[in-house]
Amino acid sequence: MSPLPWRPASDGLTVALRVTPRGGRDAIDGIETLSDGRSVLKLRVRAVADGGEANRAVTELLAKAIGVTKAAVRITSGATARLKQVTITGDASRLDQALRDLVAAHKPTGK
Repeated sequence: MSPLPWRPASDGLTVALRVTPRGGRDAIDGIETLSDGRSVLKLRVRAVADGGEANRAVTELLAKAIGVTKAAVRITSGATARLKQVTITGDASRLDQALRDLVAAHKPTGK
């Protein structure tokens, strides 16, 4: 099983997310391994999970963080759950590198 929560898709990448709505700030907190062994990219957004506000905040945060348009980030499953799948449209190798750089920048510096 891959330690990275994203994989190539036909038109870009598919990314597994764990989202915390009303998280106090908009931030990407790195990679987390769930109890079942799956890896997810952890995000928190200030928006509440009501009327799609948190989902919009998630797509905007992710798009801005990796340098793609908001339209390039689509929630493909889990729209009403904390665990979501998103598809990011674009060049898979460029997106992969952008996500790797993003995760490296958010790694904790100590224990």
